[in-house]
Amino acid sequence: MRTGGATRPGAVLGCGLALALVTGGLCTGCGGSGGPSAEPTRTATPSASTTSPEDLCTKVVAHWSRKVLDSHTYGDYQTMGLSNGQYDILRKVVDDARAVKKTRGAEAADALIGREARKGCRDWYRTGGPSNGPWG
Repeated sequence: MRTGGATRPGAVLGCGLALALVTGGLCTGCGGSGGPSAEPTRTATPSASTTSPEDLCTKVVAHWSRKVLDSHTYGDYQTMGLSNGQYDILRKVVDDARAVKKTRGAEAADALIGREARKGCRDWYRTGGPSNGPWG
């Protein structure tokens, strides 16, 4: 076995593989002719959607109003993730929904919750929403 300038067949293969991996990585984005393409390929990424503060208020107030409707208590607004202002809206919505449920049924009460939560939140944000003070 010679130890001078001789190379082992496995070493040549290993270097060839490394070279292929390196040059293959350089060709990423190359066009069909082997050279760089004129324009890089771009993929469309979906944009983040946002929910307006009024819509978010409506969703959480309506959700918790439906949960609270059949209970005998309102619960703690902080555990519900509501601000003081949202909790005020919830209490009015639930009071109104309870009265409607007694006279016109659960379906009418549910519809009222959706309408009144939207109206309450719209009015609340029209006058400044949570920026009215530290407890909003």
